[in-house]
Amino acid sequence: MAVKLTANFERNLEEIEQFLIDAEAAPAYDGLLDELLETVIPNLERFPAMGPSFMGRPLCSVETSNGIDGLQAKLGKIDGNAEIREYVLQNYLLLYAFTGKEIFLLAIRHHKQLSFDFKALW
Repeated sequence: MAVKLTANFERNLEEIEQFLIDAEAAPAYDGLLDELLETVIPNLERFPAMGPSFMGRPLCSVETSNGIDGLQAKLGKIDGNAEIREYVLQNYLLLYAFTGKEIFLLAIRHHKQLSFDFKALW
């Protein structure tokens, strides 16, 4: 099973690297890359449907419903059977698309990147 990185995933990695540098935790980036190469990618190659379905979450707003509709339309362009799944690491959430033939790493975020940046607000 081929695992491919999307441009967005690569951009997310660059953002994580900068986030960790700013947090004075730059060595953690090397740990993330090691975990991706040594654990995550091999796991996905062996068990591509291992993560829970991202689309299986309950829709709690019109905005979410509209976003999911747009996302499903984009998935249809990749492959009619494509689905988005989650892979939860200790400090990261990774989203990937599984088509049955290929895996596309779509996005990754450190859990602390999901919080508000109060310093930037002032």
